[in-house]
Amino acid sequence: MAGGWARDDAVNEQIEISTAEAVARAREAAARRAAQGDSATHCAECADPIPEARRKAQPGVKLCVDCQSGHDHARRPTGGMNRRASKDALLK
Repeated sequence: MAGGWARDDAVNEQIEISTAEAVARAREAAARRAAQGDSATHCAECADPIPEARRKAQPGVKLCVDCQSGHDHARRPTGGMNRRASKDALLK
């Protein structure tokens, strides 16, 4: 389906270009972090060694897997209170 002066595949082409640009930006950022080599060898909180595989997978990492997962769970947003009553509660 054509839209105005655009070709039929213009939308798909723009999506592909946007995706390619995003992937390129992510790869460049990862390469910059890897070049900096600022990954810690030991966890900043518990001082346990950080495995080499984790440091390669996540350049710039400062926490071990256990400490990072603790931080992730602590920052998880909690659900708000549902102030509306359910239909069943209204029928009682």
